[in-house]
Amino acid sequence: MSKPRLDHTVHPPTRLAICALLAGADWVEFATVRDAVGISDSVLSKQSRVLEEAGYVQVRKGAIGRRPRTWFRLTAAGRRAFTRHLEALQSLAATGRQNGSD
Repeated sequence: MSKPRLDHTVHPPTRLAICALLAGADWVEFATVRDAVGISDSVLSKQSRVLEEAGYVQVRKGAIGRRPRTWFRLTAAGRRAFTRHLEALQSLAATGRQNGSD
């Protein structure tokens, strides 16, 4: 079994936070992600585009009444990447705990 590796697309804190939020839901509205992660519209647009281009996030655009809306969700590949990334972080943390107890 290979050693878990960090996913450099998921790893930056903002993208990690976006993935963590989306992992717990189906479709999440743009404003909800923005507010929960604590970032601006432009930062969310840029970071979600990186995740979308990697195939990790699906974007749906529509409207509620006359107001345009954008929703996000993790794709199956995004869920796998996020899960593997968390496993790699846990592996690193476990190694650190083992080395610290010597």
